[in-house]
Amino acid sequence: MTDSGTGRAVRDTSALVEAARGGDSGALEELLAAHLPLVYGIVGRALNGHTDVDDLVQEVMLRIVRALPSLREPERFRSWAVAIAYREIQQHQRRTARDRFQGHDVECVADPLTDFAERTVAELELTGQRRDLARAARWLDEDDRRLLALWWEEEAGRIGRADVARAIGLDARHTAVRVRRMKVRLEEARTVVRALAVAPRCPGLADAVQGWDGGTGALWRKRLTRHVRGCAQCGAQGTGLVAPEKLLPGLGLLPVPGGLAEGVRQAAEAASLVGQAATGRVQDLLHHFTAKTVVASAAALAVAVGALTYPVWHSPAPGPRAAPPAVSRPAQPPAPSPARPSRTAAEPAAASASPTARAELRADTAIGVTGADIYLAPDGSDDGDGSRARPYATLGKAASVVRPGQTIALRGGTYRPTEETSLTTDGTADRRITLSNYRGERPVIDASGVPAASWAVTQEADHWTVQGLEIRGSASHAYVCRSCRNTVFRGLSLHDNAESGLTLRDAGTENNTVLDSDFYANGPGEAGGVGLGVKFGSGSGNTVSGCRAFGNGADGIDLGGFTSPVTVRGSWSYRNGNGFTLGGGHTSASVAHVLTDDMAWDNVGLGFNDEGNPGAIRLTRNTAFRNGTGFHLVTAAAVLNANAAADSGEGRDAVLADSARSEGNTWDGGAAPVFTTTDPSTAEAARAADATLPRTAFLTSSGTAPGARMTPRGDAQ
Repeated sequence: MTDSGTGRAVRDTSALVEAARGGDSGALEELLAAHLPLVYGIVGRALNGHTDVDDLVQEVMLRIVRALPSLREPERFRSWAVAIAYREIQQHQRRTARDRFQGHDVECVADPLTDFAERTVAELELTGQRRDLARAARWLDEDDRRLLALWWEEEAGRIGRADVARAIGLDARHTAVRVRRMKVRLEEARTVVRALAVAPRCPGLADAVQGWDGGTGALWRKRLTRHVRGCAQCGAQGTGLVAPEKLLPGLGLLPVPGGLAEGVRQAAEAASLVGQAATGRVQDLLHHFTAKTVVASAAALAVAVGALTYPVWHSPAPGPRAAPPAVSRPAQPPAPSPARPSRTAAEPAAASASPTARAELRADTAIGVTGADIYLAPDGSDDGDGSRARPYATLGKAASVVRPGQTIALRGGTYRPTEETSLTTDGTADRRITLSNYRGERPVIDASGVPAASWAVTQEADHWTVQGLEIRGSASHAYVCRSCRNTVFRGLSLHDNAESGLTLRDAGTENNTVLDSDFYANGPGEAGGVGLGVKFGSGSGNTVSGCRAFGNGADGIDLGGFTSPVTVRGSWSYRNGNGFTLGGGHTSASVAHVLTDDMAWDNVGLGFNDEGNPGAIRLTRNTAFRNGTGFHLVTAAAVLNANAAADSGEGRDAVLADSARSEGNTWDGGAAPVFTTTDPSTAEAARAADATLPRTAFLTSSGTAPGARMTPRGDAQ
């Protein structure tokens, strides 16, 4: 069996693996030394040469050592090591995502002191198209940069396509699609880089870059790419480009810093793998990997070009680099009162299995379209033409051909994608793109076959309407909308996904509406997940209305790290870790979110939680019932009027900061609320035919008493 190399090379690797397992420390050293440059090159390029590269490479090598006894096919060691490196890069980027966005505008994430492309350009004086290519890599998002790092090694002949496919968890055909899409975005970025370098710039581009600080975040990438696509003058900069396959080899290898290589060598010398593992003394070996072998304040990254090697010195980013939590944001509920039934954040997901809790659109829903430009069906084929008679089978195919003003209709049944779906075509204000169920039919996207490294659906497009869909079973996030504008989500049911149901994120998230949708049973267990998140970004005009979030492991509705106000009205969050999280996050951003006629009940922790946000959050006519704490606003200069809270743990109906203004709420000296009924069954029932919330008397009070108006979308005033 070969592994993208000669049969001889594979047999040698297999022999080294077997010898290392047998206790031969020399074989282990040779095995690791032979693959360290490959791992270092992949990690270094994927992380843009950040100061964390050395630490992460050591962690990858440590995991390889730990897992070597479990490798079932020694001849596939290289593919296996590449896959471990890819997963560790992905986990590292996820762990650090919150820190990278906290307290900073999203467009200021890149640190020029640690940017590989800029150091390469400055120190090595790359010229012409190689320089532009190095700079263009900065404009790729993390997913594409990881893939670029693998493809780079493939083009250099150090790994094969099978290695790339195994690393990203796809078959060869789908891997080719992913690589092709990445290359398209890389070529677009090269055109943007060249257009920006023209002096003077075209008037349209000059207008487009007003306020640009030089960052390469999603907002500016999208804005400038959109301009270049539609501008003949700027688009002409993309003509005559040399294929990147011919340029990448000239950028050379990333030689491993001597200190890091020495640390790996010492680890291999320390003892044999199997001998120490069998006797429980593997810690001596692991110690050599975890010890810091390169001084961070003067870490050398050598970059070879041709036959020359240039040392490039950089300083670490200012401040400590403490490890962030492993999950996106753990819930922080206080312990339940001993007087109340003991619950854990893991239990709501199980509770959601009841017929009333699994509230979904009825089969006779009025949501949906009766005609479309493009049709999908579970038994369709991507070799069809997308007509009603010959529908496509995958949303990815439909997304690749849809144009502004068109409608995509999903017929009823279960779709089982095996790769992520990307929506990248913009609609316009007068030619929106609609993605919808066919009226009277229920399409279900079972995302359990999509690799855990991918989100089920990623939208990076504006002016869409997405309605009447169910997405379940994603091993990551179900639906992520990045820097989206003027998009309407309506009548969705996103549930039983590992991380979140729907997340809107990044700078430029503007004027979106999430309407009449359910998000439930996402992220059960200790890891926790979020039903609906508007997070890690900024943008005005975002509204959540008539939604329910329940049985999610962490938060029902989470606004953590979003630095612009979000309006939430007439929405219900129950049986989660926390109900409404109104951060902030751990940043000091002051954000004045607005909540009206919202309900939080039976959440283990906090009904309404400011999560460290000092802003003037405005809460009017909201209700908290049977939560660990009702209104937990210990930092916010909140303005609270006509809110109700009852039956909170140990009487913690409202715990407010001194700067809060509280008037006319049930805890301001008035009588305890008298509710018509405290039975939530009608509120947790199926939605109406038009996807609005069910009519209910749950937690309603007579007259003008404080508390939420439990009507569809909170319309009653």
